[in-house]
Amino acid sequence: MGALEMTLLFDYYGELLTERQRMCIDLRHNQDLSLAEIAQELNVSRQGVHDNLTRAEALLRNMEEKTECVRRDLASRKAIARILEIAKELETNKDTYVSDLAGQIIAVAEGVEE
Repeated sequence: MGALEMTLLFDYYGELLTERQRMCIDLRHNQDLSLAEIAQELNVSRQGVHDNLTRAEALLRNMEEKTECVRRDLASRKAIARILEIAKELETNKDTYVSDLAGQIIAVAEGVEE
């Protein structure tokens, strides 16, 4: 699993981790530190960092496997982007009724994005 995927999982499920696991994940995947650098920062062994990361990453993957929140969120974002794309095409329609409806769709879709 790549760093981006792990960052997304951490954003969704990070509160389920221990404080030490959260720190290890943050330092590894968000701040891109090596295991040795994290070990020095947290004053633990490199093996301790590795073990914490392994357990934390497994927990995050397990939560996603069970809930699929990240997968559904990414699918929703993709669908909203497509809806916006289509609505923006319709917004240029000469029929004012169609273009007004397209504008309303855009407003609603942009509200969901936020």
